[in-house]
Amino acid sequence: MEGSGGGGGGGKHFVLVHGLCHGAWCWYKLVPMLRAAGHRVTALDLAASGAHPARLDEVPSFEDYSRPLLDAVAGAGEGERLVLVGHSLAGLNVALAMERFPTKVAAAVFLTAGMPRAGTHLGLTTEEFNRRITPEFFMDSKTMVLNTGQGPRAAVVLGPKLLAAKLYDRCSDEDLALASMLVRPGSQFVEYPMMKDDTLLTEANYGSVKKVFVVVKADACMPEEFQRWMVDLSPGTEAEEIAGADHMAMCSGPRELCDVLLRIAGKHG
Repeated sequence: MEGSGGGGGGGKHFVLVHGLCHGAWCWYKLVPMLRAAGHRVTALDLAASGAHPARLDEVPSFEDYSRPLLDAVAGAGEGERLVLVGHSLAGLNVALAMERFPTKVAAAVFLTAGMPRAGTHLGLTTEEFNRRITPEFFMDSKTMVLNTGQGPRAAVVLGPKLLAAKLYDRCSDEDLALASMLVRPGSQFVEYPMMKDDTLLTEANYGSVKKVFVVVKADACMPEEFQRWMVDLSPGTEAEEIAGADHMAMCSGPRELCDVLLRIAGKHG
């Protein structure tokens, strides 16, 4: 689904960005719904994710990991303003794209996603999330060490029990099976210099783009309390809610999510 377009000429252009270890494939239910409503949709694979050809050890930085998104936003047509939708860890990729190309983004949607505050470092929300969880949180997931040109780097492989209990707990058996076949090793990039730079996200750029946080109330991975902490962190952020969906709301509540996104696009597009 890399770079997939389509939809009516008068609609908005949604760019959908997957979270940790996932790929464009996780949006497969939402893409046709948005297109049926007359919108253009690009669901992309970040570097070393989904069907992207690179291996994670070949991705030297968070910037390189984000490159497919940055290139897609940079390549948007003159006068075309995008609705970026970042899920989970992809809130940080979206934040970077907002900082680089604020005039190209009509609105940024953080779907139970990391949403840093302007004037703080990009890794702030990941650090806070990791501070709040217990060592048992990752269950049967495995950590691995990548040998990269920049030295050893940590990566994670999401375990089947974690997928079933905390990410896909309200999804169909088919969605869980699909995920268990397609997830790839991933990284939170917490040790990368870009994550620690307090000057990266500016009020003038990142802070100028409309932010909407979609709170997924039944999320067993990112608790509602933590989601609302991020909303409060950035005054002026709008909040929408989805009830009854799990962390993978695009799979467990695609119709509800589609309705929320159409409402956001209608208001801010």
